[in-house]
Amino acid sequence: MLEIATYMLRDIPNEERPRERMLQYGAGALSQAELLAILLRTGTRQESAIHMAQRILAENGGIRGILDLSLDELTKMKGIGPAKAVQIKAGIELGQRLARTRLPEAQTIRSPHDAADLLMEQLRYLHKEHFVCLFLNTKNHIIAQETLSIGSLNASIVHPREVFRAAIKCSSASVVCAHNHPSGDPTPSPEDIRMTERLCRAGDIVGIDVLDHIVIGDGKFVSLKEQGLM
Repeated sequence: MLEIATYMLRDIPNEERPRERMLQYGAGALSQAELLAILLRTGTRQESAIHMAQRILAENGGIRGILDLSLDELTKMKGIGPAKAVQIKAGIELGQRLARTRLPEAQTIRSPHDAADLLMEQLRYLHKEHFVCLFLNTKNHIIAQETLSIGSLNASIVHPREVFRAAIKCSSASVVCAHNHPSGDPTPSPEDIRMTERLCRAGDIVGIDVLDHIVIGDGKFVSLKEQGLM
């Protein structure tokens, strides 16, 4: 009688094991059977997880064949207990939910009012000055927002290197700066104007535009760009 050898996962060379291959090459390099084997985690005494995954796919006509299987139907398959059935269903459900999702609509800064509307309620009631940057891509979509400095009651000091280090980190094409005046009066101070000039000069050097500097008051704002101060 011909004896058919069976192989356990430990008998498979490391470079051929699903988890090791995923770590080395990424998920995109794995077959459907290898991905399913990772969800299964372990096999049985008779077959490895990868062999079990291959058998499950073959018995059900491929990955689409197991999409609609219930937990009860999965547990009736050889080697599949409740834990493995739950893992398979959870993995499939995550994939289906991802397929149904869409990226949230990007917020776009088209004018000083757009930036002020976004930041007004965040900043108007704060008792210390917060210096905030909106980092934008080439289409003026916000890709990041970061508070770079928190000052005293009436002073917020930020260095250009902090602004552009953060901008470069998120591959920003341009930046809108903003800070609040706890007094509620958004009139730019001489220091606000000087700081804006430094930021613009630094932006010219590194190739990242400073589109505006918004000063937020209590329900009011001033755009240094609109005021011709930058």
